Amino acid sequence: MSGSADVPDLPEPQRGASPAAPLEAGAERTVEFEVAGALLTDVGGTIGAAVLSTPGMIAMMERTAAVLAYEALPEGAATVGFEVCIKHVGPAAAGATCTVRAKLTEIVDDRKLYFDVAVAEGERTIGVGTHQRRVIAVPAGS
Repeated sequence: MSGSADVPDLPEPQRGASPAAPLEAGAERTVEFEVAGALLTDVGGTIGAAVLSTPGMIAMMERTAAVLAYEALPEGAATVGFEVCIKHVGPAAAGATCTVRAKLTEIVDDRKLYFDVAVAEGERTIGVGTHQRRVIAVPAGS
C-alpha cells in the first residue's frame, strides 16, 4: 500500500504484527495526521490560505478503512473502494493535526464492507460520512 512521496508519513500496513482480531462489525481504526503536502489546496488561489482538500480528506478516510480491513484479512485478500458519501463540513489549516477514524459497521456476504468515517481537528468535525469497500483476491506477492 505504498503511495506518493507527498502523502503524509504513515506506517505501512502489517499483517501478523500483532494477533489480528477477526474482521467484525464494530472494529475501529484511528490515525493522527498533519495537514500538509499533497493533502493541501488553496482552491486555485481563490481562498488565500492552504487548507485540507476534500480529495485529501477522502483519501485519508479510505486509507484508514482499507488498512483496518487489510490487517485482519488473510494473505491473498485485500479491499478496493466502492463508494464514498462524504460531507466536508469544516476547514483544517495547513499544519493542523487531525484525526481520521474508520468504524466497520456491517459485513455482507463476507466481502461487502460498510464503514462510518470521520475526520476531526480536536473536538471539531472536519468531515463525516460513509464508505464501502469490497474484498478481492490479489496475486501472490502483492
